Amino acid sequence: MNLIERYKKPTPKFFTVMRNLGIALGALGTALLTAPVTLPAAILAVATYITIVGTGVTAVSQAVVSDDSGEENKSNQD
Repeated sequence: MNLIERYKKPTPKFFTVMRNLGIALGALGTALLTAPVTLPAAILAVATYITIVGTGVTAVSQAVVSDDSGEENKSNQD
């Protein structure tokens, strides 16, 4: 399965919620970093981490797809 096929498949509900949470975190961090007022360095550092985490969560959650086969992976149970 290539990347384009993966992004076209449906995403499980949990990861859809996580993706939306990641988008919100990324937007919050970006809003704080680009605020037209002077903010303390600690807030800017936290905003940077929030943006990075939000972007990572969004990317990983978007790449997760549902398994249509309905079969469980038995290789780990041996």
